[in-house]
Amino acid sequence: MDKTANKELLEFIMESISLVKRRFHDIESSDDFMTSDEGLDKLDAISMRLQAIGEAIKNIDKRDREFLLQVADRFYWSKIIKTREILTHHYIEIDSETIFDICENKIDELEEKINRLRSLL
Repeated sequence: MDKTANKELLEFIMESISLVKRRFHDIESSDDFMTSDEGLDKLDAISMRLQAIGEAIKNIDKRDREFLLQVADRFYWSKIIKTREILTHHYIEIDSETIFDICENKIDELEEKINRLRSLL
């Protein structure tokens, strides 16, 4: 395991989570993404960061499959990596409700798991 590389990737993920949360702060429903240029800009920016988070997790998984499993099962990480694949290759299929759900219901759990991983290094 390359602890330095994992540490850098985890720091990048935490920075990305922080940006997602900041950009999502004023969004109260998935419709808020669609009602203005500012909302669409936030949707695009958040989607890009979620894609980057998935890419970083994919890279950690390639380097050291067991590292991620210390805080969550393979299914959990696989869903994040699959989300990255959809954002990258099927962006036209992403809707504001999906991004809203991730930000509203899943990003805090990911942040907690990433913090736990950081504490293991």
